[in-house]
Amino acid sequence: MKKLILASVSALALLGVAACSESGTDNTTTQSTNPPPAEQPMQPAPDASKPAEPAKPAPTAPAQ
Repeated sequence: MKKLILASVSALALLGVAACSESGTDNTTTQSTNPPPAEQPMQPAPDASKPAEPAKPAPTAPAQ
C-alpha cells in the first residue's frame, strides 16, 4: 500500500513539474492569413422557359 501511495505522489509531482516548467521561451509567432476576396453576387440564370436563339451564320462576301 505504501508503494502505491508513493508512486501516486511521485507521478503527481512529475506531472506538476512538467506542466509548470518553462523550458525556454520560444520566439516564434503565428502568422495571420489574408481573408479571401469578397465574392461577387451570383447573377440569376437566364430564363429557361424560352429557347435560346440559334447562332446566325457569318455574312459572306459576294462573289466577284
